[in-house]
Amino acid sequence: MPDPTPSHQLEDSGAEAAEEPRPLLILRDGLPPVTDTAPGLEAACAAIDAGTGPVAIDAERASGYRYSSRAYLIQLRREGSGTWLVDPVAFDSLAPLAEVLAGTDWILHAASQDLPCLAEVGLRPDSLFDTELAGRLLGYPRVGLATLVETVVGRRMKKEHSAVDWSRRPLPEPWLEYAALDVEVLVELRAVLEQQLVESGKDEWARQEFDNLLTFELTPRVDAWRRTSGMHRIRGRRGLAAVKALWEARDQLAERRDVTPGRIIPDSAIVAAAQAMPGDRDALLSVKGFHGRGAERYAARWVAVLREVAALDESELPTRAPRTEGPPLPRAWAERDPVAARRLVLAREALAALSVQHEVPAENLLTPDYLRRVLWTPPATRDPDALAAAVATALTDLGARRWQIELTGSAVTQAILAADQEPSAESTGADRAPDEQG
Repeated sequence: MPDPTPSHQLEDSGAEAAEEPRPLLILRDGLPPVTDTAPGLEAACAAIDAGTGPVAIDAERASGYRYSSRAYLIQLRREGSGTWLVDPVAFDSLAPLAEVLAGTDWILHAASQDLPCLAEVGLRPDSLFDTELAGRLLGYPRVGLATLVETVVGRRMKKEHSAVDWSRRPLPEPWLEYAALDVEVLVELRAVLEQQLVESGKDEWARQEFDNLLTFELTPRVDAWRRTSGMHRIRGRRGLAAVKALWEARDQLAERRDVTPGRIIPDSAIVAAAQAMPGDRDALLSVKGFHGRGAERYAARWVAVLREVAALDESELPTRAPRTEGPPLPRAWAERDPVAARRLVLAREALAALSVQHEVPAENLLTPDYLRRVLWTPPATRDPDALAAAVATALTDLGARRWQIELTGSAVTQAILAADQEPSAESTGADRAPDEQG
């Protein structure tokens, strides 16, 4: 087994060793057939039930092709069970599989990406190990599955089918091989990373993070239309209203047809139409980006939407900045509340130092949104002990884990206390706007 020490901690052993190619990861048991019948699912469940240890699990979605985020293939592997490729589309229920998986420890990579679509088909873990999150806690600079497998296990992975349309049927054999390889080595990868977590004293951190993932749910985006690419080119509020209306009309069509919205019309077309505000079909189809089936097929709808926007009263137009209950964007803090801006600068500097010290990305030490919320409206008390307790309570209420609070709570508390003092002339950082800190 390769040296389990993270590669960024190893001495450079010379260019020649670094250039040596790693062996290609292959399927030890060959490519299994797709399980898409009741007898096949029964056999898969029996094999998985007879296996031992944790279950490696992965799911393939059709991002970029479908509106939904449903799973179109589920891969499972367990010692003594082999690898199984289950087609969830073929079954009304995966209850037999859920029953077999109950009480097992799941291994996933980037669990937050797959847990929602697995829950959609009734598969929910009782405990899990996330190899990507483990890699982050261990300080690996790159935590993609292929990179971790190459660094930790010493095998290269093919990744050429990562963005294909998994809703296609039948699935081509090379795609299935790619999918099977995604769980081929997860058990071995988990074993090495778990050992490293124990050796580095971070195993309890990981346990708390993994337990937190068990209740993970996707948070619906508020005002998702504001993420339209090219929005910065829209100047007036009526243009914003046009982007919003076109985006929402496109989203409704995409959901109904179960295709990704960009396949109907791209974001660039929405922005161009919002700038031009065409009043009829011919004018619309002359706008850049309004060509192809989606643009022409629904031209009457796009025109109707734009006419409705043109008739809106000024009071009905959206504002440039979204209305939120949380703190403003960091770049606005210095103008709106200089003391809060100093808090954020000081806290970020302290967290950056902790990040280096513990070799954990700052965003994993403490969720940036939690930090901003506590610093924008901090507890009123300035008694150090009472403030520390209040900060810990506030972070807990937001969702921070105990290890995060123990590690960062003091830095946040000290930033609140120090920011109340006017910065000295020799100050080099605390009087700058938060976003100037990088």
